[in-house]
Amino acid sequence: MIQQITRGIKISIETNFEGTFYKNYRVHFAFGYQITIENQSKDSVQLSSRFWKIKDALNRTEIVEGEGVIGKKPVLKPGESHTYKSGCLLTSPFGSMSGFYSMINFTSTRKFRVTIPSFKLSAPFALN
Repeated sequence: MIQQITRGIKISIETNFEGTFYKNYRVHFAFGYQITIENQSKDSVQLSSRFWKIKDALNRTEIVEGEGVIGKKPVLKPGESHTYKSGCLLTSPFGSMSGFYSMINFTSTRKFRVTIPSFKLSAPFALN
């Protein structure tokens, strides 16, 4: 499990390989990940948007950004957490993801970024 705390917001990530399939005459590698966002600060916060940088072993980079996570903009009071699952497709059996969440502190009304630590994606059959 990968974990990191930014401004009292703890991000925990677990990944798994989902399998391979063909799409547009090309093999794709499907990966799933589960992220838990835990508010360890003393203020209530809301996740407003996300930014992802997804890289594969062939040095292709995909940028994904948008509002919320899986259609939600969770509000987290101190001590609360939000867990969600998502996934991505790569054209190689290895890759990585990193990024950030944009959040709003309800006490100060200030926006801030929470780092999503870089994590590896790897198909187990491709490992030595």
